[in-house]
Amino acid sequence: MRIVNAFIIEHEPETSQILTRFGEDNSLIINTIGNAKNIDDGLELIKRHKPDLIFMNAVPENLNNLKKLNDLDFNTPKLILMSDDMQKAYEAFKCNAVDFILKPLDFSSILISIYKVIKTIEMEISFQNQKLQQIDSINSQHKNNEYIAVASIDKIELLKIDDIIFCKAEGKYTEFTLGNGTKILSSRNLGEYSSNLNENHFFRIHHSYIINIKHVVKISKKEGFYCEFSNGMSLPIAKRRQEEFIKFIKL
Repeated sequence: MRIVNAFIIEHEPETSQILTRFGEDNSLIINTIGNAKNIDDGLELIKRHKPDLIFMNAVPENLNNLKKLNDLDFNTPKLILMSDDMQKAYEAFKCNAVDFILKPLDFSSILISIYKVIKTIEMEISFQNQKLQQIDSINSQHKNNEYIAVASIDKIELLKIDDIIFCKAEGKYTEFTLGNGTKILSSRNLGEYSSNLNENHFFRIHHSYIINIKHVVKISKKEGFYCEFSNGMSLPIAKRRQEEFIKFIKL
């Protein structure tokens, strides 16, 4: 069974302590990775730690700021709302929360909610694996073609290879930056795309970046090697890859 990484958004110390203690007593299923009094205070920590689950106090301040969680550049964490007001269960329904827990919290209710989260995540992973099989099938048919199939968070997209400026590793995900400014977050890691991109035009300049040399407009050698692109961005070339890169672009 997977371990769920959870973040707590709660201004009441007693509730935070109950959840933290639950995590300590049930470390095989949950890992509490941080807490904050509200969404604004916790947003940077959430972006850094990318939790699977957020326990959140269903007060108006947090409910009004939920869009900030939906705008994260990784899979939106599952949500469990908490309140001493049973009417807030309706808010949980509107927010697509996995569950609602009535305060004061008890270990049994927390456990049931976490198992709901685990089941939801496992179902999504199963669905995602089906999508990845479809992607592999599409990419094998389009091998050395001008398109690549990419599994984004909620769909499969067919990208024109020439439109890709670079791909960036985002933990276990990959972010594609396109010529029109669009950014697409894929559910696969960067290494899995290496073999599917045309090796004549793409090069891994860094463990975090694969670039399309068709979009490189300048190579800067000041204070290290950097590639500058048609969209105005620049990326560093790792020292251990510089010599190979120079050969690749035939300088």
